[in-house]
This record gives sequence, C-alpha cells and structure tokens, in this order.
Amino acid sequence: MPIHGHAHKYGDHVDTDVIIPARYLASSDADELAAHCMEDIDADFVEKVEPGDVIVAGRNFGCGSSREHAPLAIKTAGIGAVIAESFARIFYRNALNIGLPIIESEEAAQGIQSGDEVEVDLESGVIHNLTRGQDYHFPPLVGPAAELVEAGGLRQLVSRRLAGRG
Repeated sequence: MPIHGHAHKYGDHVDTDVIIPARYLASSDADELAAHCMEDIDADFVEKVEPGDVIVAGRNFGCGSSREHAPLAIKTAGIGAVIAESFARIFYRNALNIGLPIIESEEAAQGIQSGDEVEVDLESGVIHNLTRGQDYHFPPLVGPAAELVEAGGLRQLVSRRLAGRG
C-alpha cells in the first residue's frame, strides 16, 4: 500500500536534538514525544501533520545523538516516511527498527517542495510528486529492511516470528 500525503521540507543536518528536544527525553511515551516532534525547527509541525505525510530533507538527517526517541516521535506524529539526500547511519538503523520507512534519494529531496502532494511506493521504488508531475526512483527496501518496515518494527517482527506467523 503506497504512502500518500504532503511534504514537510527541511534542510541539511537536522539533528536528533531538533527532531525531539532533549528536554523531553525523560518520557518514553510515544504520544508525548510525538507532541513535541520538530517543535524547535517548526513550532506548528504537529498541528500540520496528517497521517501519511512525509518529511523531506537534505544531507545527514538524524545526525547527533543516537536516541531512539527521534524516529519514534516522527512515526507517532503520523509521518509515513522520511526522504532525504542522506541519513546518519544510527538514525537510519533506529528508524528501520521501529518500522519507519527511510528513503535516500538526492533527486527527490531536491525536487520535492513543502506542501507537495506525494505518493511513495516502497515496493516499486518510486516516489510520485503529484503536485509537480514528477517521478523519482530509489532502490526499494528489500530483505530484512523491508521485513522490519512491513511488520511495523523489530518488536512486532520478533513477536510475529515467536508466534509462528512469519
């Protein structure tokens, strides 16, 4: 099922302290974290996000500390995928572990603008920018990465396997 929503665009080097400010890290409640997602860079972010929206960013998205709170806040806020030119490796891994689709595409990150309506097909590796009539291709998630996203994260995948359902 494709991810469909509007783009929220940010620049290079969006770090985990911007994604979820350190002052909220005492909580591990996903809803509480989501309520403060991106507030230091975009005060109205949580009011604007609709389920299935995407974050689009430049280089090195998710740099900084290795907190798992950052991708969790993004996913719980309703973001369906993050598209960036590149990601900090620990953020990339943490995102997959919680089932948040992560897409590296320089072309899409540069071509998609804030507010554009986009559709992301993870299986075919195509991002459709419906606003601008452009398509961007990326290597589809395969193997363990695809399994993690499809299951909704590592915990769900392990639970399913332990229950004998895949």
